[in-house]
Amino acid sequence: MQTINRFLYGPTAEEKVRAWQTKLRSEQRVLDREMRQLDTATSKARQTVKQLAAKGDVKSARILAREVVRSNKQKDRLSVSKARLGSIGNQLQQQLSMVKVAGSLQKSTEIMKLSNALVRLPQISQTMREMSMEMTKAGIMEEMLDDTLEMEDDQELEEEADAEVDKVLFDLTNGKLGQAGTVQDELPSLQDKVDEEETERAMEQYRQQLNGLLSS
Repeated sequence: MQTINRFLYGPTAEEKVRAWQTKLRSEQRVLDREMRQLDTATSKARQTVKQLAAKGDVKSARILAREVVRSNKQKDRLSVSKARLGSIGNQLQQQLSMVKVAGSLQKSTEIMKLSNALVRLPQISQTMREMSMEMTKAGIMEEMLDDTLEMEDDQELEEEADAEVDKVLFDLTNGKLGQAGTVQDELPSLQDKVDEEETERAMEQYRQQLNGLLSS
């Protein structure tokens, strides 16, 4: 009889919730993996910033420090998104309790708000759109709001980058660069210019790694 009902009416409310929770945990693992990759690339970039500072290459150090700032912002965004996925999972768990009382899934403005925020994250956008459509059909939320809000990465970066880059340079170089909130145009070379092309290649490699992660 249960098989017939599933064929006629589709999955039960409990089965739908369990399936959504499984997807949410899967997306959390995706974000975990992305954050680990960011950590690895950022760690290498930090070391290169120190090497560039030691050689007095302020311009290149600042360029790469900006990428470090971007990666830090991205990791914060991924961390917040992972927490939001967990919040949706908790809300769905509450829905299971409501099903036993009310006999059906209930509309949730909290799930809708969290889903609207998550659908703007490229890494999980497609999954969240599909899940939101399923939840809309199930009566948990209304149709998704138009995605009119963008991340504003570039604008925010330009507004905040100078102060943050200076701080990163100051921290990474033990105060040699970025002191007093400004980066000096020139820095006395701490050693002769050695293997400049190799350093440039390393810097470009880490920039490409970070840009690949930030744009994925």
